[in-house]
Amino acid sequence: MNSIYIDAHLSDDARRQALYEGKIFVNTSTLATENFCQFTSDLIREAFDPLDPERAQWELPVEKFVDILKELKPRFIHHPQSKIYIQHILETSGCDMEKTYFDVPRLRTSTSSNYLTSGIAYAFHPHRDTWYSAPMCQVNWWMPVYEIEDGNGMALHTDYWDREVPNTSDKFRYSEWKRNGRKNSATNVKTDTREQPGPTVAIELDSQLRLVTRPGGVIMFSAAHLHSSIPNETGKTRYSIDFRTGFDHEDAPEAACRGWFVGLVKNRTKTQKLILNWLSRPKCRDVLTVYLLG
Repeated sequence: MNSIYIDAHLSDDARRQALYEGKIFVNTSTLATENFCQFTSDLIREAFDPLDPERAQWELPVEKFVDILKELKPRFIHHPQSKIYIQHILETSGCDMEKTYFDVPRLRTSTSSNYLTSGIAYAFHPHRDTWYSAPMCQVNWWMPVYEIEDGNGMALHTDYWDREVPNTSDKFRYSEWKRNGRKNSATNVKTDTREQPGPTVAIELDSQLRLVTRPGGVIMFSAAHLHSSIPNETGKTRYSIDFRTGFDHEDAPEAACRGWFVGLVKNRTKTQKLILNWLSRPKCRDVLTVYLLG
């Protein structure tokens, strides 16, 4: 049985250990997460102006909606302010700033009534992020930008935490995903032809866990948890932010080889040493990017 910790006052080490044991953490919004959501909302509203972004799907042909997301999402992901907001969130959440690494944030969109469920607004089937080559030490952080309900959030399939799930991850190649999968997301409008890992057995969906938070509320869980998008029938498009963290330990270079982290390390000298160490490993040369903040 997995437990849910709400606004728990644990050390970074204790929280991380609990996450690696399958526990789930929910933190109510803070000034840091609210500021990030407001920044993200400003970008979204600017992109969809003059339409309400939560209901714009009812006013636009799907191709126009895709065109907007095609410009909006990369702008958000690579905006310098996005990384600064994440740094502030991690710091105010009690993370060890000398040993915590993060991935660039993603802006997710879940449209209603099957308006767009492929490509750039992909509705995720039940999956573990580790099937997508994520390192085993990865922790996922997920937060809604606007109000959500139990019909348009994210589902955790906690009964599968310690159960084997046969899947097709052996066919997934992260290098190919980087080369073509992400780049071609906007071209998959009606259907999604990209090779993505998924279960090869039926997943029992009745026991799923749906956590509903206010905007800026954070759900934290291990990358090894089975989770999926909830089929959205609410009449509104859901916008959410997620990013991933890892922790610097003796196996971190190997984890970086398998994963997709960018770094957050205040000590630039240490960062430079880590870069040299990782780049000396051939398999890492095409997956490592480090952002120096501080």
